[in-house]
Amino acid sequence: TSTVITIGTFDGVHIGHQKIIQQLVNASKEGHLQSCVLTFFPHPRMVLQKDANIKLINTIDERSQLLEKAGVDLLYIKTFNKEFSRMSAEDFVKQILVDVLHAKRVIIGYDHRFGRNRSADINDLRKYGEVYGFTVDEIPMQDVEDIAVSSTKIRKALLEGDLDTANSFLGQPFILTGRVTKGKQLGKTIGFPTANVYIEETYKLIPKHGAYIVRSNIGERIVYGMMNIGLNPTVNGDKESIEVHYFDFSQNLYGEKIQVEVLFRLRDEQQFDSIENLKQQLERDKVFS
Repeated sequence: TSTVITIGTFDGVHIGHQKIIQQLVNASKEGHLQSCVLTFFPHPRMVLQKDANIKLINTIDERSQLLEKAGVDLLYIKTFNKEFSRMSAEDFVKQILVDVLHAKRVIIGYDHRFGRNRSADINDLRKYGEVYGFTVDEIPMQDVEDIAVSSTKIRKALLEGDLDTANSFLGQPFILTGRVTKGKQLGKTIGFPTANVYIEETYKLIPKHGAYIVRSNIGERIVYGMMNIGLNPTVNGDKESIEVHYFDFSQNLYGEKIQVEVLFRLRDEQQFDSIENLKQQLERDKVFS
């Protein structure tokens, strides 16, 4: 099937990206083409700059899920490695855009560079388009800048615990996805059974430590709860943990994969001098939320 393609990281699939995706989906309907996003994983900066500390808003699975939800027909995840980074611009166009993805139309940022040493630009892409039978639409400077600004603002807001700002730029709640593992079982003893959420992707950005209100879809139910991100100072915690306590919910979730939408922040993580005080604060949080 022939496609209309856009290329990018799309981390966060935020409002800046959603504008481009809307353009992509509209073009696919107009031209009776499949809408396709070509994205790279790992993030090019992780590979080329050995920037192991880069933190992404989404894991690759979350990104796939959000792009599908936004109406994209096809997601092509290209493994980004040194070898791929050395591919010439024409090989990239011919072998990937044309041979694999059957591009008829490509929507690309005005400043997009591709090929070995990022040597080719949108004008080169147009020339290749004439040879290989696809057209090129330019994403204007303003839209490209909006994407960069949104991404930076979202990351900064999450690290500061400012969910209002982060979620308004995301256009949807920030999500965390992980597997429920056995923790210290302390929650049970104070009447607040918690799910310890383990996120294996080390590149996933975790918001500022503190207590948050969250929502999850579990089975057919929408459940709300409180999440604590931090070191659990009251129970001598030494490593970062993410714990969720769902309200009015008692199902055993051990081993399950869960996703939480982080709605807003309640407070900073506090050290209480006793488990009893912690329990009282949890009760207050619960009432507040």
